[in-house]
Amino acid sequence: MTQDRPNREDPAPAQPSGPMRRFTLERWRWALLREAWHAHGPQAVAAILAATIGALQLREQVAPLVALRNAIGQPGVDVLLKVFPLLSLPRVLLGLGLVLMAFALLTRARVAWLISLLLALFSAGLALARVHGPSPVLVGGAALVFVLIFYARHFSRSSLAASSLFAVLGVGTLLSYGVLGSLWFGAGYDPPIRKLSTAFYYAIVTMSTVGYGDIVPKSTEARLFTVSMIVLGITVFATTLSVVIGPLVGGSIRRALEGRMQKSQRKNHYVIIGASSLALMLWRQLRERSAPVTVVLAPGRTTPYPPEADAVVGDATSDSVLTEAGVPEAKAVFMLREDDAENAFVVLAVKELAPSVRTVAAVNDAQHLNKIRRVQPDVLFAPQVLGSDLLVRRLFDEPVDKETVDRLLFQ
Repeated sequence: MTQDRPNREDPAPAQPSGPMRRFTLERWRWALLREAWHAHGPQAVAAILAATIGALQLREQVAPLVALRNAIGQPGVDVLLKVFPLLSLPRVLLGLGLVLMAFALLTRARVAWLISLLLALFSAGLALARVHGPSPVLVGGAALVFVLIFYARHFSRSSLAASSLFAVLGVGTLLSYGVLGSLWFGAGYDPPIRKLSTAFYYAIVTMSTVGYGDIVPKSTEARLFTVSMIVLGITVFATTLSVVIGPLVGGSIRRALEGRMQKSQRKNHYVIIGASSLALMLWRQLRERSAPVTVVLAPGRTTPYPPEADAVVGDATSDSVLTEAGVPEAKAVFMLREDDAENAFVVLAVKELAPSVRTVAAVNDAQHLNKIRRVQPDVLFAPQVLGSDLLVRRLFDEPVDKETVDRLLFQ
């Protein structure tokens, strides 16, 4: 007689103890913090430092700016000349630039990183030369330089917004330099520049190299200042156009050239029609082998392919779409849509356009195998039939050789 063994339940999985659970939670929290810091931390710290330094630079210039504003419009130039030396133009421009760049740093733009680094170095240098000791601007500038250099790789994006801020900063700085310099050297012009509106007009005319000749520099200082405005004007406007308009035009030209190059290179390649999981896996396998591949996608549907994939959007049964995809010059065409009827229609369209091109059709439902066989694709791939036959052969230790696979594929 056999004695029945008592039924034993499987032991429940051991739960982590209290200290181990707290340790796991702490690790999970630290992982979230590290991920959040990597995503937003460096640019946020750099932006805060830049805005703080810029605000400190501008705070000390509020009173001179107010005095200058009150002096403008009053008769005579003596009041303006008394107030103007109180205004430290470099610090004002540096402060405005750092405040503007604080917003651009949040976009992780490379151009914002470069400009902020230069402005921080200039700010720290001016603070050191003026105070000869530690000051908030000097400490903040050094900290900003350290953060920007340490996280230099973090700022690698090309941002149109940051480029636009750079353009605004460059043009605004040059305009301020021209207007205030024209007022400072106003007595050396014929007629003398005494008003803000006249200085603004002369700065615009000179920086744009128009030069109407109604205001002529007479003194040596005025002539040198005019030459500096012309040189800086050409430099700033050329740089602004290259930074802002250059990427837009260059991107359009690059996309057009890439499109033409892809069309010209669509020879001796493979064409995949469809966006199923099987099509995506086949695309990856072919790309790993450095084989040229073009995919044809139906319009209005999401694509699982990465952006670098050479894709043609349109009706796969249209001769124009198939010709654009290079089907007549292809090595093989794969019909891998999820609808078997669509695959059959595409086989007919490809055979009519390019009868000598090899066609491979997938059968998603084994019941449609005989129907798709009637359109006579060169290779008929039925995952259900192939998988079940291979699985049975594996279970019964039957050999699986190339002839077996070819027989299952070339049905």
